[in-house]
Amino acid sequence: MDAQRLKDSFERVAGQGDAVPLFFYSDLFVRNPHLRDMFPVGMSGQRDKLLRALGHIVARVDDLPALVPFLQQLGRDHRRFGIVAEHYPHVGASLIATLRHFAGDGWTDDVESDWNAAYSLVAKVMLEAADENALTSPAWWNGLVVAVERRRFDIAVLRVQPDRPLPYLPGQSVALEVPSRLRHWRYYSMANAPRPDHTVDFHVRLVDGGPVSPVLVRATETGDRIRMGAPVGTLTLDEESPRDVLLVAGSTGLAPLKAILEQIARRPVPPRVHLFFGARTRDGLYDLEHLTKLAGEFPWLTVVPAVSDEPGGHGFSAFLQSGDVEYGGLSDIVARHGPWDGRDAYVCGPSAMVGHTVEQLARLGVARDRIRLETFADAQR
Repeated sequence: MDAQRLKDSFERVAGQGDAVPLFFYSDLFVRNPHLRDMFPVGMSGQRDKLLRALGHIVARVDDLPALVPFLQQLGRDHRRFGIVAEHYPHVGASLIATLRHFAGDGWTDDVESDWNAAYSLVAKVMLEAADENALTSPAWWNGLVVAVERRRFDIAVLRVQPDRPLPYLPGQSVALEVPSRLRHWRYYSMANAPRPDHTVDFHVRLVDGGPVSPVLVRATETGDRIRMGAPVGTLTLDEESPRDVLLVAGSTGLAPLKAILEQIARRPVPPRVHLFFGARTRDGLYDLEHLTKLAGEFPWLTVVPAVSDEPGGHGFSAFLQSGDVEYGGLSDIVARHGPWDGRDAYVCGPSAMVGHTVEQLARLGVARDRIRLETFADAQR
């Protein structure tokens, strides 16, 4: 298998844009009509995911230590869609047909051999990971919504009771599926450390045009049921570190950091923690009242609320006094409170905010290996 030849081939095919995944899924469903029900009714998001996944695989095809963990997680994730070993040859056949169609005269016997070898490796790693995962974990957990709090018109906090214990680390996420949006799975972080009663909280922000978040925020009620996939993610606390902690959260990016904060609070001697919680407007600080109470309870915790746009709004405006909130970009406010070079940093929220914050922290001397991060993307809709 020639890695560079694979990359050159994919670059030529990917240049055809949306037509590539459209051809692939059309070919797959024409050849295998029984597979259509395994996918959502609306396929636009699924088509985007296909190209992103292929691009990620091809870019790392010559770096197996980096590629294999991605493929293993992909194999585990596919369990919740009901994907089994017999489906892989069908997918492979349609993939080769798609690549051949768009490669044109660049398609040769050698290129086809490269792609067959690459797909065989991908399928093998994914299947082995799925089979191993099936020995210890269900494909999904069924959950009962036991409480709903609507903090704003576009933000809800849901408490869910799984049908069996859901083992996870604070800071991790699970994919959620609601009955009215079957096969649309979107990732949300647990907003609490594991509890004795196994309930989990999710902070959900409505994203315009999303298939899942509008249902969770506007329509979900106590007694409704959802499905939850297996926990994933590396935004987790370094329990071995003796350093103090910096948490930077934008909007509902607070959820995983609040879970980490609960984990820290259970230590016999917690480190010093600074939590920066940012939103565009004052009423976007939907959880500030509870965070402020925690700061009053824990002398090691400092909470700094931040608003990037003009002050105003409703909800918490009466709770916040003029001196309680700082105005400006969240990353700039974090930088003003530095230096942070002696801290472990955890950052979560919109991708632009996370990127700016990481840049600021690096400029202030925080080593990149001590910054753990997660960004919001289309997966959280």
